[in-house]
Amino acid sequence: MHQILFQLGHYTVRSYGLVVLLAIFLGTQVAITFARFTAKKFEEHIVPLTYTVVIAALIGARFWQVFFFEPSYYLRHPLDMFAIWQGGLGIQGGIVGGIIAGVWYCRHHKIPFWEIADLLAPAIIFGQGIGRIACLLNGDAFGSPTHSGFGLVYPPGTFAYSTYGSQPLWPAEVWEGQADMIIFAVLLTLLRMKLPTGVLFLTYNILYSTLRFGLEFLRGDSPRYLFSWTAAQWTSAGVIIVCLVIMGWIISRRNAKVMKRVVV
Repeated sequence: MHQILFQLGHYTVRSYGLVVLLAIFLGTQVAITFARFTAKKFEEHIVPLTYTVVIAALIGARFWQVFFFEPSYYLRHPLDMFAIWQGGLGIQGGIVGGIIAGVWYCRHHKIPFWEIADLLAPAIIFGQGIGRIACLLNGDAFGSPTHSGFGLVYPPGTFAYSTYGSQPLWPAEVWEGQADMIIFAVLLTLLRMKLPTGVLFLTYNILYSTLRFGLEFLRGDSPRYLFSWTAAQWTSAGVIIVCLVIMGWIISRRNAKVMKRVVV
């Protein structure tokens, strides 16, 4: 783990910020490629939409981290709320912020939200997978102690070390990044199928939320609430329920249209 990559004079280049920028860039390139070959009408919107969504996602992700994951720390260090380059972004808050910004952008430019959301879903999870490398290098989003010889041992100076010392911890962020790439492959396969508009994006949310819910049992960096669930698990459960309801409505609506054509 390397929190600081190198110095440029008095400027410190941190691995977290650099990898997050790389994740955004690569995710955008994936979206542009998909748009070019499958939905060319959206190609001109990818870059400006990305700027809009990324800004809102960063705000949402930081909000989630500060108020749901580490409120006690940021109450003691309020100025650190703005130091996002040092780490601390709640992915789920980023998704919520990004969706809100995406809906606003689509309404403003009069383009169908669900269509472009389906297009962007694989690119989003791809970027998330790359982004988890930032967490590993920064020593955050870490797991709880494994109580065995297996696990990641974080160096002094990381939040993980200050929490658990040199104990081996579950590689939660590593496994999440790997599983994100599996979800990316699944979405690529589904992208070629004729699914109802919006189902692919909802599938992405359901798959990622299910993954996150399970991995949270191994996490050691978040406070726990009712049922000993973390904020991420409660968020995941809510997202899964909402997405299943919307997906059921979309599919039933399409089936009703098909039946209407058959009857006519």
